[in-house]
Amino acid sequence: MLRYTIKRLLLMIPILLGISFVVLLIIEISPGDPARMMLGDRATEESVAALRDELGLNDSLPVRYVRFIWNIMNGDFGTSYATSRPILREMWQRFPYTLLNVSLALGLAVIIGIPIGIYAATHQYTWKDNAAIFSSLFCVSMPGFWFALILVQIFAVKVRLVPPSGVESWKGWILPAFSLSLGYAAVIARQTRSNLLEVIRQDYVTTARAKGIPERKVLYRHALKNALIPVIMVVGSIFGLALGGTLIGEVIFSIPGLGSYTLAGLQGRDYPVIQGSILILSTLFSLIMLIVDLLFALIDPRIRLQYARKSKRGVV
Repeated sequence: MLRYTIKRLLLMIPILLGISFVVLLIIEISPGDPARMMLGDRATEESVAALRDELGLNDSLPVRYVRFIWNIMNGDFGTSYATSRPILREMWQRFPYTLLNVSLALGLAVIIGIPIGIYAATHQYTWKDNAAIFSSLFCVSMPGFWFALILVQIFAVKVRLVPPSGVESWKGWILPAFSLSLGYAAVIARQTRSNLLEVIRQDYVTTARAKGIPERKVLYRHALKNALIPVIMVVGSIFGLALGGTLIGEVIFSIPGLGSYTLAGLQGRDYPVIQGSILILSTLFSLIMLIVDLLFALIDPRIRLQYARKSKRGVV
């Protein structure tokens, strides 16, 4: 496992280098001049050119890329054009908001999705199963921003149970977490149903039933324990994706998280913010997926055995 972990960590390096280069390439071909936006439309061409030279925007793409990587290796993620503050410090201040929103949403998704998946699997081919499948497909297909706006219109504007935006109190987290959790809950429900239907057809489940064990114990003690192992992988993947997918929700509900910070950088052509935030989010996603893989191996002994065999052959 240690050898596999080290290999995965080393593999992250070329992946992150490729991501940073693609981001810089997209920035290069995108319209807009950050120097012009900083100085305003009335600024002279001479002042704009001087600011571009000061920011290093007149350098070639390879030069800027090498400079960016060198600064990252020295712990310098750059300074925001808009605030003149270090990007790493600003992101560190905003990260708890995004982490809390994602954690609440994922917790709701698990609480909602797993019971629905179990209920659908235990009522296969009935109208209850069909209703659960239809609901999950509807939730997955529905745009998250549209659902968030509907929640604001109903519970914040009409009923006035929660504030429409802001997270100054605990009530402000209800709508963002619930709107983000809906689609993820549908994915978890479908995955749970599929895995449980596959597990309950296994021989050991049939043997447990033949021994006269009550159906509820067969389901929850034998079948569900193994059916939820792949769900852990799905939940971990969702957590990593949700860290970078909270942009729309943070904007709608005025949450000062990483998503809204990245969007502000995109709108203001704040290149250091764009590069730094995407690189950090990509690193977090890669680390989360590594942790999920290791956790998956700890839970499932078959995976540990597979890693051990590959390690002996020198594959891992």
